[in-house]
Amino acid sequence: MPEQMMTPRPTLEGVAARAGVSRATVSRVVNGGSGVRQPLIDKVRKAVEELGYVPNQAARSLVTQRTGAVAVIIAEPEFRVFSDPFFERHVRGISRELSTNDLQLVLLWVEGESDHERIARYLSGGHVDGALAFSLHSDDRLAQLIAHSRVPCVFGGRPAASYPPGTPYVDCDNRGGARAAVSHLFSAGRSTIAHIAGPSDQTSAVDRAAGYHDVLVDADPDLFQRGDFTEESGARAMAALLDRRPGLDAVFAANDLMARGALRMILERGLRVPDDVAVVGFDDVGDIASGSVPALTTVRQDIEGMGRLMVRRLMRRLDHPEQTGADSVITPTVLVQRQSS
Repeated sequence: MPEQMMTPRPTLEGVAARAGVSRATVSRVVNGGSGVRQPLIDKVRKAVEELGYVPNQAARSLVTQRTGAVAVIIAEPEFRVFSDPFFERHVRGISRELSTNDLQLVLLWVEGESDHERIARYLSGGHVDGALAFSLHSDDRLAQLIAHSRVPCVFGGRPAASYPPGTPYVDCDNRGGARAAVSHLFSAGRSTIAHIAGPSDQTSAVDRAAGYHDVLVDADPDLFQRGDFTEESGARAMAALLDRRPGLDAVFAANDLMARGALRMILERGLRVPDDVAVVGFDDVGDIASGSVPALTTVRQDIEGMGRLMVRRLMRRLDHPEQTGADSVITPTVLVQRQSS
């Protein structure tokens, strides 16, 4: 049987010949250069499509001084990343926007402080054009190490005071969303409203707790219990609250996983939701809220959209490195009322 003939790989020269332009013009179009008139751009793109030309990434990097890759740093251990659908939704938005910009995603997560230096070395090594980091904790050094790497970065979530000044970020209106949740419970006639807060070293939890106290300025400290954003911590917190204040009639949890744990504990104690205790969460991700029984009232944030916005802010920094200052955005939240309140 004769050997199968290999079709030669299309070259810049071949594209130039097909389009009737110079090799330099093709190179500028393919590599995103300027100074080419639109009719010629259209001819080159048509030739690229007809020939199936794929740019050589190594050669392209020499021209553009870019790697075509972006690091996505999740400052949580692996089990948290895969157990909380928030992260899946966030990464999905990031991945789709990176694909739109023909960029590769390099996923890095942090199991502990020992990973900080490794990630800093990777960023400083010129492997990626930029970084996106979220779920950072206020007491870790990762934000400072990222800044020292001099790789352009956009953070997911409001920066803590320990972050480098002027850090650009994308976040939702955590405090306003929490106010809406607690105001909803108060307006429904609930008089003893508890709060299951997230970790104190994450600004989203701090802001949501602040929103709770905006409405209930003189809230009883016994109605405040902290969790860690996991479902089991929500159940434990709810048990502690019911032990201290068995007459409470509502609870606002700082995320849907903790709200689902709280709901489960309320039902295990023989109480009815919402008749005896109303429950409100925060996030509105996946089937956690809509699939709970009863379905969970919650504060919706556009998690996937925030991931896309992070990429757009990073692209702006890459395309205009001369611009300085924070390019940050706060996205709105909306209360979604279901059967739990």
